[in-house]
Amino acid sequence: MPRDTLTVDRIVRAATELLDDEGLDGLNMRSLATRLGSAATAVYWHVKGKDELVRLAADAVWHEVELPDLAATDWRTAATAHANGIHAMLTRHPWLVQAFSSHLLYGPGQAQHHDLGLAIYEKAGFAAANADRAAATLFTFVLGSALGPAAQVSLHRRLGKRSAGAERLMDEAMAHATETAAQFPRLRERLGTSAASEYAAAPDDTFAFGLQSILDGFEVRLAADDASYRG
Repeated sequence: MPRDTLTVDRIVRAATELLDDEGLDGLNMRSLATRLGSAATAVYWHVKGKDELVRLAADAVWHEVELPDLAATDWRTAATAHANGIHAMLTRHPWLVQAFSSHLLYGPGQAQHHDLGLAIYEKAGFAAANADRAAATLFTFVLGSALGPAAQVSLHRRLGKRSAGAERLMDEAMAHATETAAQFPRLRERLGTSAASEYAAAPDDTFAFGLQSILDGFEVRLAADDASYRG
């Protein structure tokens, strides 16, 4: 592909696909150029390097998350929809969870969602500083909830590259983990349930339970603040 047919948008889309398929470690200019049918040198005319590619791809996937209309819904419904949308996006792109701890990520896609988070909690009734804290609390919870699935993707990808012994390594690790869990009463009890094959896995609806519990706590805090103000 001649250099002048490349655009930043096409490069970012290809980089996102490569990141989804291979993870952060699998992204390099040569692999990206091959996917684009171009030369690595041509890609450098449009982006500076891998770090910029990760930043651009990370910001691009934020645009997949629908922005709830605050004018048409209450704050709690908007907060729930927003958190679910971000969690789903992070689950689709598990490399982004890892990128938060290894790259400087910023851009308009990410910024508009942080701005919306502040607006949601200001609408709830929090003062500016506490709206910031509430938005940060929710985002930390969403990001942490996506960490487990992202780690599983990374682990299976890494083991899958080793050899035919990858399945054996996984089985051995699970056997040792189960033996360790059996030494502790509550984990031992769980081993006798349907979750025994993955004793460390969170029960169904854990994310929804945690999200609603945090929002419940916010409502209690708002009510207490209101009572204090009236008192």
